[in-house]
Amino acid sequence: MDMHDLLLKPVITEKTTMMMSDGKYTFKVPLHANKIEIRKAVEKVFNVKVKNVTTLRTMGKMKRMGKYIGKRPDYKKAIVTLQEGETIEFFEA
Repeated sequence: MDMHDLLLKPVITEKTTMMMSDGKYTFKVPLHANKIEIRKAVEKVFNVKVKNVTTLRTMGKMKRMGKYIGKRPDYKKAIVTLQEGETIEFFEA
């Protein structure tokens, strides 16, 4: 698997935007990705040093449209803490 395929998309919310000032960036990653793979992918793609990686698995919500019931897919979020002084320019723009 390519390193770019591990980072599906950044998670941009009010909470994650406030966390960016502390050097913490949030990404949506595949369910099978582990912390070591995520660390290597962020370091290679953005050319930064990673201090810590925290992952959490989010269960998809049950949704209803009339009489039909469906479920959103499960996903995993990775909160990546960078070393002091490091930033990801992608998020700053």
